[in-house]
Amino acid sequence: MAVNLVNVEAVTKVYGTRALLDGVSLGVSEGDRIGVVGRNGDGKTTLIRMLAKLEEADTGRVTHSGGLRLGVLTQHDSLDPAATVRHEVIGDLADHEWAGNAKIRDVLTGLFGGLDMAGFPQGLDTVIGPLSGGERRRIALAKLLIAEQDVIVLDEPTNHLDVEGISWLAWHLRERRSALVVVTHDRWFLDQVCTRMWDVQRGAVHEYEGGYSDYVFARAERERIAATEESKRQNLVRKELAWLRRGPPARTSKPRYRIEAANELIADVPPPRDTSSLMKFANARLGKTVFDLEDVTVQAGPKVLLRHLTWQLGPGDRIGLVGVNGAGKTSLLRALAEAARTQGDVQPEAGKVIVGRTVKLAYLSQEVSELKPTLRVLEAVQQVRDRVDLGTGREMTAGQLCEQFGFSKDKQWTPVGDLSGGERRRLQILRLLMDEPNVLFLDEPTNDLDIETLTQLEDLLDGWPGSMVVISHDRFFIERTTDKVYALLGDATLRHLPRGIDEYLERRRQVVESAVPAAVSAPARSGGGAPASAASAKDNRAAKKELQKIERQLDKMSTRETALHGQIAESATDFDKVAKLDSELRELVAQRDELEMRWMELAEDA
Repeated sequence: MAVNLVNVEAVTKVYGTRALLDGVSLGVSEGDRIGVVGRNGDGKTTLIRMLAKLEEADTGRVTHSGGLRLGVLTQHDSLDPAATVRHEVIGDLADHEWAGNAKIRDVLTGLFGGLDMAGFPQGLDTVIGPLSGGERRRIALAKLLIAEQDVIVLDEPTNHLDVEGISWLAWHLRERRSALVVVTHDRWFLDQVCTRMWDVQRGAVHEYEGGYSDYVFARAERERIAATEESKRQNLVRKELAWLRRGPPARTSKPRYRIEAANELIADVPPPRDTSSLMKFANARLGKTVFDLEDVTVQAGPKVLLRHLTWQLGPGDRIGLVGVNGAGKTSLLRALAEAARTQGDVQPEAGKVIVGRTVKLAYLSQEVSELKPTLRVLEAVQQVRDRVDLGTGREMTAGQLCEQFGFSKDKQWTPVGDLSGGERRRLQILRLLMDEPNVLFLDEPTNDLDIETLTQLEDLLDGWPGSMVVISHDRFFIERTTDKVYALLGDATLRHLPRGIDEYLERRRQVVESAVPAAVSAPARSGGGAPASAASAKDNRAAKKELQKIERQLDKMSTRETALHGQIAESATDFDKVAKLDSELRELVAQRDELEMRWMELAEDA
């Protein structure tokens, strides 16, 4: 029987006149991996702070088992700004001691890309004070994970981590013996790591067995039985449930719930998007050209981020853009946005960006645009316009769209200066959508948004007819809202990844493994340091040459595939032509799959 490590008994916490938690009783046992979800401001962070005894309850009590080792990652670290990374993370261990510790090596490699910590000016000897908030947060997380803990409490651990870092952290936490309580809006992470869920709502905490998918099933079933939630909320739950059930089998864990009853809820729910009709509508709004890039080079100062890029963003394309930090994702969007703003007058360092004449771009950057603090929420939205056409026959007033994004009628009269960071982010997205754009660039749109707001944003984007590029470390959001994934792997090229983020992680692993210094890898390969044979070196060069050739072929195929999709959409009423184009597309996909398999074989040899 699992030992109970933390007990929360009849805890109440009141702020002003509002009870964030009202008589809540919970427990954390050995082996528990608990995900905490709920709307921003409903008490998730307060709950875990009381769990860790960082904050006192007004009534009730929190008890820890004797000698409990509990580690906490809060949203504000307590690192010494005068100390070095080495001092905070490794302490007084000599180099041979920490370098010989597999756990320390794994944490440093997983969070910083290697033991040399290449992203920091002086590596481990970098002083913490001048570092950014994201860098400090990763240092605090590394310090926590290296220590031995019975219970780990994490508040938004995936913030400031890229897709690779999040994937590594999920694997690391699954392998640990420590109990875990984690607050996060990253639904893929919750599904990968958690075996129980706590849903914080209106002062109460509802408990569910399983990961995020199981939680959605159970919540939908509970609301079906209770039938007390408003129809808008039920419809969103049904839609998300439908997408989860139709997604990859690995998305769900064990079928602990009455899945048959949950499936009845979605029997009549169509797929999230009618891609064909959206493509037709997008063609009508945008014409044939959105963005065409011809031999484009993108730089940040002297550093070349993308070289000789020929690519097309077509009408109705929904692109997820992933890549290592600093590879040029944001720089690419900025170059396109600048070309659109000036109607092609401002061009990148080399090459040409052709912008469609009908393009009306909305660009959500990572920075929250400043508004007059005395302006009310509704006034800020009505500044753009009073009504918005969301496509496919959906029209909303500014007030209705505010409500859909979690701004109740009372909240709509709150001054902008009194909003939280997440609420300002929601307002920023609202204002963009009110301007009726036909092209959307979203750079980290999920920052500071809770899960309920994310599902509402996804619902709006499902019926939005236009072209869209999304940069995000939220794997769930990318898979849910986009149809294709492109990657910047840090080699100044842009690649289409047919298998999405799984393929991206595989390619990144290959890049990291191939970057092992020759001085380390050569002795291991050649049995005690004997030089490699001339034949092996020749084979290696040939493999690399063929790899480059295949990559060029794959890029051409990706361009042709995009063009075929556009031609099929344009010829939707000509059945014979569509059949011919579809046949060509299928043949192209089969050839591409064969080439990708060959690429994988060569990558291993090289």
